[in-house]
Amino acid sequence: MNRTVGIKFKDYGQVYYFDSAGHELAPGDWAVVETDQGRGLGRVFSLHDELPQGVSADQVKPIVAPGTDADFAQQEENDALARQAHRFCRTRINERGLDMKLVEVEVFFDKSKIIFYFTAPGRVDFRELVKDLVREYRTRIELRQIGVRHETQMIGAVGNCGQLCCCRRFLRKFDPVTIKMAKEQNLFLNPTKISGICGRLLCCLGYEQHNYEEFQRRCPRIGRRVRTAIGSVKVLRSNFFRETLTVLTEQNEEREFSLDEWLEVVSGVEGSAPVEAETPRRGDPAAGGGRGAGGAHGGRRAGGAPGVSEASGTFEASGPSGALAATGAADTPEAAEASAPDASAAGMPGGTGAPEESGAPAAGTPASEAAPAEEGGELRPERPAGEGQGRSQGRGGRGRRPRRRGGRRPDGGAKSES
Repeated sequence: MNRTVGIKFKDYGQVYYFDSAGHELAPGDWAVVETDQGRGLGRVFSLHDELPQGVSADQVKPIVAPGTDADFAQQEENDALARQAHRFCRTRINERGLDMKLVEVEVFFDKSKIIFYFTAPGRVDFRELVKDLVREYRTRIELRQIGVRHETQMIGAVGNCGQLCCCRRFLRKFDPVTIKMAKEQNLFLNPTKISGICGRLLCCLGYEQHNYEEFQRRCPRIGRRVRTAIGSVKVLRSNFFRETLTVLTEQNEEREFSLDEWLEVVSGVEGSAPVEAETPRRGDPAAGGGRGAGGAHGGRRAGGAPGVSEASGTFEASGPSGALAATGAADTPEAAEASAPDASAAGMPGGTGAPEESGAPAAGTPASEAAPAEEGGELRPERPAGEGQGRSQGRGGRGRRPRRRGGRRPDGGAKSES
C-alpha cells in the first residue's frame, strides 16, 4: 500500500511530501528522493495514509530508494566539501574587498551544483568571485543573496523568550509585520523590546493580531465620548486580556466595565451616538448656516456665545437693565433696540406690558420704528438713517475707509487733488 511520506532534508527545514512507492519506511529512516534540483538524501519525518491538506497529487513524486551506507558516506563527503568551500569563499571575499557576508554553503547530493548564500547591504559585483569558485570546484556555482530573516533562519538563535527562534523551528514563510501591530497591542515602542535577533520586528507580533482586531471591533474608540445610562462618559483605555473598558464619568471618576456590562450600559440609552455634534454644513438652514430662519449673519452654533441659548428660532440675552426677548437673530445692540423701542413695550422695569415675542409694534409706537422688515423668513430691523454711510462694507462685515479726494485739511488748509 502506497503512503504519503513527509521528508526533511535539514533538521529545521521544510517538510516535503513524496509517495512511498511500496517501500516500507518508518519515521527516522533515510531515503533518496528525486527533486526539481536533482537527487537528495532526506530523513522521514511523518507518514500519512491520505494526502495532507493543501497538497495535490501532481506535486507528490515517488521515492527512489531507501538510504544505504554508500548514500551516508556520500552525504558526509558533501558536508566536508561545504565546510571547505565556505572557508575558501570567505578568503576570496576578503582578498577582493567585497562588501558581503557569507552565510551558508549547500552542496547538492550528486555534486552537480553548489549554492553560496550571502547577505549584503546593496548590490555586489561578484563576477570575479564566481570565476574563482568555478576554477576551484569545476561545477555549477550559484551565489544567492538573502535577507537578514533568512540568515537567522539558517543559522538559528535564541529569542527574547528564551527559546529557539520561531523561524528556525517551524516558520517557513515570513508574513509581513508592521509597527501598527505593536501599537494596537499597546506595546512599548522600544526597538530592543519589539525587535528580534535579526533586527526586524518580532514575527510573533502577528500571532495574536487577529484576536486584537476582533477585540478592537467590539470596543469604542479610545478618547470617544458616549452617552450611557450613567451619563456621558469618555473612553480612556481598553484591556485585551481582561476584556474590559475604563471610562471617565461626568463626576471625574474612573470606572471599569467588562464588554458585556458595557453593552448593557450603552443599550439602555436610545441613540448612544458620540456626544460631539457634527459641524453644520454651510448654507444648511436646519443647521443654522447661511441666511434664512437661522439668522441674518449665518446664524449661531449651539453653545457658541456665552449667555445665549437658542431654542425654536428665538434667543434670550440677559442685560443689566432687564430681559429682552425677540424673534430671529439680532447681532447688534441697535437691532435689539429696534425690536423693543421703549421699556413699556418690552416689559422692562417702569412699564406695564408683557414681553413681546411676536415682534408686533406696541401701542403708541410708530410702525416705522417697531416693525422690522421681513426678508427671506426672518425679521430684520430697519437701519437708522445715515448709519453705515460713508464706509463701504467689505467681506465679513469689515469696512474699508473710502479714499478721500480733495476737500480741506483738518488744519484749514486746502488739499490738492491727487
